[in-house]
Amino acid sequence: MNYLAHAYLSFNHPALLVGNMISDHVKGKKQYDYPADIQKGIRLHRAIDAFTDDHAITRELKKFFTPVVRLYSGAFVDIVYDHFLALHSPEMNEQQWMDFTQHTYRILEEQQAHFPEPFARMFPYMQQQNWLFNYRYTWGIENSFGGLVRRARYLDSSSEAFAVFTEHYAVIEHSSALFIADVKKFAGDQFQELIHQ
Repeated sequence: MNYLAHAYLSFNHPALLVGNMISDHVKGKKQYDYPADIQKGIRLHRAIDAFTDDHAITRELKKFFTPVVRLYSGAFVDIVYDHFLALHSPEMNEQQWMDFTQHTYRILEEQQAHFPEPFARMFPYMQQQNWLFNYRYTWGIENSFGGLVRRARYLDSSSEAFAVFTEHYAVIEHSSALFIADVKKFAGDQFQELIHQ
């Protein structure tokens, strides 16, 4: 799952949010350099990623993207999940998503001292361009696909991946809804275990 899902699945816990958002930039034992609650957020992120990667629906959705982006198919599916999370979470309307994203940025701003350097460089763009909210829109997904290609070593264009996304939108939407229900439950259980440790 991508940044919006990791923010959402931090369950309004500020320190876990920070760990969950920076985890991709914290390698191996570096996690132990952080305060205990941020470490829990890093572990939550890693558990969510492992659950996502191993899920049968993720494996099926990757098949749509593999012919055009090969080993990066999972990263494109992660972005797609954020899109459908933002569209189809019944407890959150559009304004509530906007409020949520602004609240997320405020919490992260207050914790910038804990940002690893790559996330510190990226965060101003995330905030100014409101990446988290714009996952709701297909143009936001198109932009995110483009950003992924810019960071990837072996990809030159996101246009084919975006064409796959639009062509198979209805099927991907249905499968994503099923997966999101599963990952919400999994992450909720993980969260409860972590906060009681």
